[in-house]
Parts: sequence; C-alpha cells; structure tokens
Amino acid sequence: MEMNQYLSMFIDESREHLQALNDNLMSLESSPEDVSIVHNIFRSAHTLKGMSATMGFEDLASLTHEMENVLDLVRNGKLSMDPFIFDCIFKSLDSLEAMVDDVIQGGTGQADVSEIVAALKSIVSGDYLKSGAASAASAAAGSEAASSAEVLDEFQLSIIQQSIEAGISVFYIEVGIREDCVLKAARAYMVFNILEQHGEVIKSNPSVEDIEQERFDRQFSVFFISTTDKDSLEKQIASVSEIEKAAVSALDSAKLEELMKPPAAAVAARQEIAAAAAPAAPAAADKAEVKKPAGAQGGAPVANRTIRVDIERLDALMNLFSELLIDRVRLEQLASEIKRSELTETVEHMTRVSSDLQGIVLKLRMVPVDTVFNRFPRMIRDVAKTLDKKVDLIITGADTELDRTVVDEIGDPLVHLLRNAVDHGVEPTADRIAVGKSEMSTIHLRAYHSGNHVFIEIEDDGRGINRDNVLRTAIKKGVVTQDQSSRLSDEDVYMLLFASGFSTADKISDLSGRGVGLDVVKTKIESLGGKVLISSKLGTGTKFTVQLPLTLSIISAMLIRLGNEKYAIPLSSIVETAAVKQEQIRVVHGNRMVDYRNSVIPLVPLASLFDVPGAARDFEGETQIVVIRKGERIAALVVDEFIGQQEIVLKSLGKYLTNLFAVSGATILGDGQVALIIDTNSLIK
Repeated sequence: MEMNQYLSMFIDESREHLQALNDNLMSLESSPEDVSIVHNIFRSAHTLKGMSATMGFEDLASLTHEMENVLDLVRNGKLSMDPFIFDCIFKSLDSLEAMVDDVIQGGTGQADVSEIVAALKSIVSGDYLKSGAASAASAAAGSEAASSAEVLDEFQLSIIQQSIEAGISVFYIEVGIREDCVLKAARAYMVFNILEQHGEVIKSNPSVEDIEQERFDRQFSVFFISTTDKDSLEKQIASVSEIEKAAVSALDSAKLEELMKPPAAAVAARQEIAAAAAPAAPAAADKAEVKKPAGAQGGAPVANRTIRVDIERLDALMNLFSELLIDRVRLEQLASEIKRSELTETVEHMTRVSSDLQGIVLKLRMVPVDTVFNRFPRMIRDVAKTLDKKVDLIITGADTELDRTVVDEIGDPLVHLLRNAVDHGVEPTADRIAVGKSEMSTIHLRAYHSGNHVFIEIEDDGRGINRDNVLRTAIKKGVVTQDQSSRLSDEDVYMLLFASGFSTADKISDLSGRGVGLDVVKTKIESLGGKVLISSKLGTGTKFTVQLPLTLSIISAMLIRLGNEKYAIPLSSIVETAAVKQEQIRVVHGNRMVDYRNSVIPLVPLASLFDVPGAARDFEGETQIVVIRKGERIAALVVDEFIGQQEIVLKSLGKYLTNLFAVSGATILGDGQVALIIDTNSLIK
C-alpha cells in the first residue's frame, strides 16, 4: 500500500514536471537567449531525474540525465540553442511522457531510448555540427518522426477509437503493388481514389506526400473509416491493375490495441491481423508517439495549501451527498404536511446548511480547463511545423472551471477542432501574404462562464468556410437535396460539416479534411449535454463555439405531471411556462401550432409522445405549456400540471435502458418516486 502511495505521488509530480518542461521549452523557443527559462527547465529535469532514480525507473533517469548535460552547457553559456537541439529535447520529452504513461498503465516504464540519447550526446560533444555527423544525428533524432508513420497520433487515434465506439466500421488495409510496376504512385493514387469515394483515410504509411513522390517500397498501409463492407473494399482495391495484394481487416478495440503495442509486438500484430507481410518495423523510439495522458496536471502546488485527494473518494462523496439531497427533499415535504414549527425550523436550517455543503462539494469537483488547455501550445507548434505554417495560439480564460467529468471528456473534441483550424482554417503562408494578411496566423482559444454554462471558443483568422463548396459536397454526398439546400441559412450550411463522414478536403491529407472527425466532435459534446455552433466569414476566419453544462451531477429542473407520472425538465432549456386558450391553438399542415409572442411555434403533446396512461389528450379549456429552446428553435410542450422547481440528482438509467427517445436519465424524488428527465434537444428537430 505504501509503495502504491509513493507511485501515485511519482505519477502526479512527473506529470507536473513534464508539463512545466513543455511550457518552458515553448517559451524558450520564443526567447532563446533567456537563461532564466533554461534554469527552470534544468531544475525540472533534475527533479524528474532524482524521482525516477529513487523509484527505480532507470530509462527515465538516464534520459533526463542526458538532457541535463545539454541544458547545463546552455545555462553556462557554452552552447547556444538551435532548431536541432530544440527538436531533440522536444523528442526527449515525448519519450519521457510515453514512459510515464507506461508506468500509469501498470508497465515498467522501460523503453529503448538509445537513439535519442546518442543524439543528445552528439550535442554535448559537438559532433552533431561536424559534416556528416549532423545528418547522422538528425537521422537518430528524427528516426522517431520518420518511423512513427506506423503509429497513430493523438488526433488520429481518438477519431478511430470514437468511431469504433459509435459502431462505425474501421479498417486496417495493406496494399502491395507488383514488383514489375513502373508507375507505383499512379497505382497508389487509384487506390486512394477508390477509398476516398467510400469513406475517410485517417492515416497512411508512408505518408500521402511520400507516396505521391514515389518515396515508398511496393507496400503501403492505411487506417480507413467507411460504411462499405470488407469484401467489397478488397474486391475494388484488387481490381486496380498491378495491385497484387489488398488485405482489408476490420478493427475493433482489441485489434487496435494490438496495433498500438510497442514496435516488435505491433509488427507481429499486423502480421496476424492482416495475414500478410508487415511493413518494415519502426524504430523503438516510436514509443514516444504513444497517446499522452489526458489528465496531466499543470503548475506546481502551493506549499502547505493543497492536498491530493483520490478521484474515487470525490466520486463517493458526490454519491453520498446525492442521497442526502433526496432525503432533504423528502423531509421538506413531510415538514410541510405535519406543520410543526420546531420541525419546520430544523428542516429549513438543514436546507440552508446542505445548500452550502452542495456548493462546496460541487466546487471540489471543479477543475480549471487549464488542465486540458496546457497541452495545446505544444501540439499546435508541432502541427504548424509539419505544415510549414506560422501559428500563434492565444489562450484566454484558462482558469475557467468545469466539472472534472466534463474536463476529462472534452480534450479529444478540442484536439480535433484545433487541428482542423491549423490544417484547414489557416491558409499557407504564401496565400496569406498574397491577400495582404500577416504571415503569422492567430488562433484564439477562449473559455468563459455564462449563466449555468461554460463556453469554449476556437477562432482562427484564416480563409473562412466556403458556403458553396460545403453545399456542393453535401449535395454530392446525399446529406441534403438540391431543393433543401436553397432554403438553408449560412449557419445551417456550416453545421452540415458535422454530418457523418463529411469532408471538403480537395485531396487526402494525413491530418484531416475540413470535416473529418467533426461528426465525432459533435456526438461527444452532445453526450456531455452540450452543443457546438459554427460562425464564419469567407476570407476572414471561422469560429467554433462549444457550450457545456457546468456540472453533470446536480441540476435545477422543473417537475411536471403527465397523468399519474412525474417528469423533470432541465431549467436551462426552459424559456417560460404559460397557459394557452383553445383559440390560440391552430393546425398547420396537420401539425398543432400555438401563437407565441408574434410567431407560431409547434405544440408537442408529451402525453401522446410518451404514451402516458390517464393523461389528458384533448385541448379543451386552458392548456399548460412549457416553452423550450434549442439554439434558435423554440417549441411548446403540453403538460397536465406544474409541480415546481427542484434541485435534482441525475441518475443513469443503466446499460439495459439505452437509446430511449427524449429521455436523458432519471432522478429519485423526495417521496421515493422515480421521475424521468426529459431530453428537450431530442424534441426539437
């Protein structure tokens, strides 16, 4: 138990130091002459080395020791930072993160770091500057990047994982071209052309650029998302002349995990999955490309002011408080029935105390979005460098707090949106200069509170979204019809980018088409009770706005009655409640509508929709309605009675009751009854 405690402390502190190293290294890249930053980097590396050695993680300790040697020369003025040294240290950090991640997963934290160590030693000795040695050192330091073609990066891996979870087919395809083929690139292009027509290429190895330049042997492999079946894909690829092998393998989570194993194991897994010869095995330094832990904590704690609490304990506290809240509501109900002043006063006091306690418990679960944001500057740097673009990421509101559950889940969608902004929002440098823009593009990442929600905005100053291109692609892919397209507003057109498999990419890219993964982003955000919107101006830029609930645990809701059943409607989606007379209700195209504030809105008869026994089905006399909103759309729900506003605890319906229409969960009321929570977003199309 004691060893586990030390291991937990090691993991937490390692994450903090690695984040600090990344942040400081980014700052140093902007101000290479600032020796104070080098001192900070050296201290973090030195501390990490000591901790790793104490815990027996020798590979971690040896790599940080070599980093220390380089940093020591820099801080003493004996060595100046240059692009090669920066790249080596960044790659060292990637390896360190991969090793710490291995420890988190229960591994030994071991890795073959000989090549990156050799590169660091060549910097200390000065050999990397000598003719021939520089290219050898570059090859050693860059071997990870070159060989990592077989390893999915964080963005690609998250798309594939979430596609598998959503039930979308993911394939690993290996293609072999005949030895006597003269135009390898042309044959490969024909294969990619077939793939493009049936889905999305997430990753190719070698890269698309290398294949176009014929910088590949006779084989290449592809990670591919599609709705087409395996046999049909194999048949169509094999039909391309001079293709001698087309091995298509459907991936599930287990097979994907096998492919993502360290190189030697990954090659064996590929051989087993594709039942064919695998491409050349990547170098062992590939481990540095393994998916980074999403929950890395940033910033060192203030001495004697903070305490680390296991997440499970916080969850247990939340669950216990939830039960207490249910009992509190029951006591309030009993006190109002019994009408004893002593009991009423005691219950009122308990209500005040528990409300304060509720605030504290919820506050304990809140963490700043900085814990997610702090990994983005490094990611943007790497993507911009890959694409040869100049991008300045400006982060504001990183101290905005969100429920830990939401923060844990929001990382991947934001990665998709940011990668999309760099890859497709921001123009190439030459194009920016041609239209009179600064060669340095800007991406704003903002977070702020508004009401009971947190908003996160990603805004670029790039080319904007071409409405006509989006519509043309949408019509071509059957997302909308020609007739429907003429009635869509700009915002509606932009939202088509979130349609499944939608992409406006002119050619396949190893990053993404404008739209690749956006359907996954929308699904994930909506599963958190949030929504995402797009605004754009052609030639000026694009803004994605993500709206998220502050907490997923306790919400304010309006309790309503339908027949003998009680339901809860989240207050955040209610505009107002009202009573309407029979003459205000009219029938338009067979649908009931109601006059509302100088407009006409649809009337949704909840009792009929949920088939509630004993509920009123006619509209005689006065009809009680709840006006709800989803974005700009408004509708009215017909209810039998308003019971009142309450704080309710969200409870999952479990794995047996899934995909229920317009129901997002349930809550236990003070009288012990269960009330279903209505998902109002499902009721407005």
